Amino acid sequence: MKVRKLDAAEHGRTRKLWTDVFSEDSKAFLDYYYFLKARDNEIYVLEEDEEIRSMLHLNPYRMAVCKEQFPSHYIVGVATEETYRGRGYMRKLLVESLGEMYRRKEWFTFLMPAAEEIYTPYDFRFVYAQRQEALPVAEAGRASAVIRDVPETGTPGAASDMGTMRLDADAGISDMDATLSDAAEMAAFFSEHFAGRWQVYAVRDESYYQRQIFEQQSEGGGIRLMREQGRLVGMFLYSREDELEVLEPLYLPEYKSAFQAAVRKLACENQDVIRIYASEMSDEKGAERKPTIMARLLHPEGVLAAMHVKAGCEMDCSFAVLDSILVQNSRIWRICSKEEDAGKVRVRETEDSQGVLTIAALTSLLFGMKSVEEVAMEEGVFLSAYLQEELQKLEPLGKVYLNELV
Repeated sequence: MKVRKLDAAEHGRTRKLWTDVFSEDSKAFLDYYYFLKARDNEIYVLEEDEEIRSMLHLNPYRMAVCKEQFPSHYIVGVATEETYRGRGYMRKLLVESLGEMYRRKEWFTFLMPAAEEIYTPYDFRFVYAQRQEALPVAEAGRASAVIRDVPETGTPGAASDMGTMRLDADAGISDMDATLSDAAEMAAFFSEHFAGRWQVYAVRDESYYQRQIFEQQSEGGGIRLMREQGRLVGMFLYSREDELEVLEPLYLPEYKSAFQAAVRKLACENQDVIRIYASEMSDEKGAERKPTIMARLLHPEGVLAAMHVKAGCEMDCSFAVLDSILVQNSRIWRICSKEEDAGKVRVRETEDSQGVLTIAALTSLLFGMKSVEEVAMEEGVFLSAYLQEELQKLEPLGKVYLNELV
């Protein structure tokens, strides 16, 4: 048995295991993944008899936390050959990869779990609940919109054969699939109008959106851009396999009806409702929030140093952190913020502790998934009355936007 990180030239060796375990993924998606994503990711494997029996992929993302940025990795493709399951292979790969990310001083890693209970023993906790809703395809007034199709040449990274659709001839709003040359404009649109809404998100630069165009195309979709007289006013990701699904609709507030019209015109035949994921722009009733992304703190001091206290507060406290997997994290931290710090938290190591937090409890607290009182009830946690009062002053990272799929 051997655990190691593959050389980039070996990444294609894991495709068979991916196909066997994740049989729902199409050939088109795997072609995209192994041509683009696996080109610059990291893959840890466990080999038996010189064959790959288990794997774990680390896909790189640059993360923003309260205007600070750091390199991070998204854990995907965790899989073990069926006859080799139950032997602790996943644990070996997780511990190895977590240790490497810790050595690189990455603040945290994240994943979309197949089941929460798989990752809680490794101190992953939910940090993001995605807002999801269903948009009825049939809607009063739907047929009144004017549609005009303009054929496009279907080339890689270019607009699909959906062409251009005129949504409202009077308002001059049109929509079409993004091409690679639109990626810089899309990144600027997100930065100008939406980045300030969230405290934690994957940085959406030009290369991010270029990769995303290819990813959506591999699933029969694309990124749809909405324009008014040439000006970008909205965009959304869509995939079209069995049915149309929409992800990350981002549009200026006054263009909600134009967005809905654009989505409905892409609906598949006989589709009654369209599932919309990360529908943060919508105020529709009936939407649900589904826990989607779990994170694992690797360097809590980095996250703490990016945070702020609530307006008008000063803070000074200390606590021990216990981490049974990354034992180097088991240290005592003092966090403080004075009036002259303009609310920014300062972090340093100390010797005197006013309480104890497990690394998992600290994750739930910092990301606002649990209150101070709820965290204080967890096993392995002790918070003095003074520490509880001080921790209440932290502004939690409750505004999270993590919708990456791979």
